[in-house]
This record gives sequence, structure tokens and C-alpha cells, in this order.
Amino acid sequence: FLCGVLVQPQMIDAPRWLRHVTDADGGALPPGFDAARLHTLALRRHAELNAAIAQRRWFDPWIFELEDDPDAGVREAGAPIDPGDRDRAADDLDAFGGEDDGGDGLPPAIDAVYPWVAGFATALELFPALMQYDASALTEPLALLYRHLAPDDLEDADDLLAEIETLEPPIDLEEAVEDLVRATLLLADVSRPLAAPHTGASGRRRPGGPRRR
Repeated sequence: FLCGVLVQPQMIDAPRWLRHVTDADGGALPPGFDAARLHTLALRRHAELNAAIAQRRWFDPWIFELEDDPDAGVREAGAPIDPGDRDRAADDLDAFGGEDDGGDGLPPAIDAVYPWVAGFATALELFPALMQYDASALTEPLALLYRHLAPDDLEDADDLLAEIETLEPPIDLEEAVEDLVRATLLLADVSRPLAAPHTGASGRRRPGGPRRR
């Protein structure tokens, strides 16, 4: 959600987005509930992300792994992954990539990024200024994010769905998380361009763009 707020072309005043931190619709807090501590933490994280995005530096999205993962917890992107885990992830990708998977063709562990993407999408719905930019510049990074949503959630988005169809699915959760960061920085390139060329997220950005079918 905060990344969706921060890729807007103009900085959004804190009172406008803070009320959505506790309620997606911005509803009033329960009587007597003191949100001061929560707001302080949200503002701190907002500042951390803003600094990273402004400088096109890597940041670690907060992704909570699914409960059926034996190593469940918060995984920071770039954490060491056993080669055997990556091989097993490739096997999962084959197993769940067919017509009978009943979902989006991605390994189940990758579904862990859905809440992050849903928060980002919520921010763009509440603050749509970014979407006024040239659609061709937004399609690739949005496809990296919105491929984790159900196609039915992307109504009247034929170009975006077509772009999603060209992408190879991420092979594991680490790659999916890296794509969240890359997509965020690509969107910032559109709405908050830098004065000089940059090299990406501190060398962590995958070269050559997204993998395509």
C-alpha cells in the first residue's frame, strides 16, 4: 500500500493515506482506539520506502510466507535459498503450471505476495494519478504485479492481460519478491523520473527485463 502511495507523481499528504492504514475504506476508528503508535510506525516505514524509491535503491518488501511452508515467517528478499529449494520450486512450477491447477499457474508458495499486491492495487484505486500516464509505459511493471491477481479482477484491461500472458511465471518466492521491487522502481521511473540515468536497485535488479514465454 505504501509503495502504491509513493509512486504517485505528487507526494500525498499523510492524513490522506494514514486513515486507510487502519481501514481500507478510510472509515473511522473505534471509539477510544489510540492509533498514534501504529501511525508512527507507518510513517517511519513510509519514510524508509520513500528514500529507497527516490534513490532507486533496493528495499525489502514485507512478505509473510504461507502457513503451510515449513519455513514460514517473514522472508526478506535476497535471503539465502538452498539450491535444493530452488530445484523443488522448479518442480512445483511444472506441477502447478498445467490446466488443472485451478488457479493462476504459479507455485502455491508464490501466493504469499498476493496481500502485498492487493495493498498496492488498493493504493492505485484510491490515488489514481499514476494511471493518467501513458499506458504503454505502465503496462510492463503493472503486469509484473497484477499477474498475481485473478483475471476477473482486471476488467477492461485487455492490454495488461495480454502483457501478463507473455511473462514467464516466477520460479520461486524470492524471484516473485524481486519482481515487486523492480516493478515499483519502474513505475517510479514513469511518475518520479530521475534527473540522470540510474543503474537500478543497487545491483539487485535482474538484467534484461522480465522473462517472457
